[in-house]
Amino acid sequence: MGAGRGAGLMGKFLAALIVVCAIAAGAGVYYTQVYGFYETVEATGADVVLTTSAGEEERLPHRAFEGIDASSSPIRYRACFVTDRSLDALSADYVRYPQAEPLQAPGWFDCFDAREIGEALEAGEARAFLSVENVEYGIDRVAAVLPDGRGFVWHQINRCGEVVFDGRPAPEGCPEPPA
Repeated sequence: MGAGRGAGLMGKFLAALIVVCAIAAGAGVYYTQVYGFYETVEATGADVVLTTSAGEEERLPHRAFEGIDASSSPIRYRACFVTDRSLDALSADYVRYPQAEPLQAPGWFDCFDAREIGEALEAGEARAFLSVENVEYGIDRVAAVLPDGRGFVWHQINRCGEVVFDGRPAPEGCPEPPA
């Protein structure tokens, strides 16, 4: 009887140890994905640029910049800012970005709400602009501005990246992919 009881306790201990290790591993993966890889982007004054209709990148006057980025992925960049420029003035001076799709930010980066931005873009209340084309091959930096002056920036895979990242040759009009 005594040996069977000891084996039962050992089995329960090992099962509990496996569960504790699985929970710890899951918590570690969650933390690194949501918090661990991100770094704060320090404001420099040249944080928000938009591409003019002449193809030049131009600084957009702004304030209240907050940004995050992660080296683990080229599409983890997110930023928020405020500008005093009107949507009409921005539309007259800068290249629009018609296929803008804001990507979710970590929940703790609360100035960036992809759902709110996306709904405002779909309703025509907000406007999206090209910030930097191919900030990294196949990735564009996109900026969107709401009527109240709040602005948001994120990285988005462009048409060239969608094709090349799937392992196909670059489409016509795309730059040559890096080796």
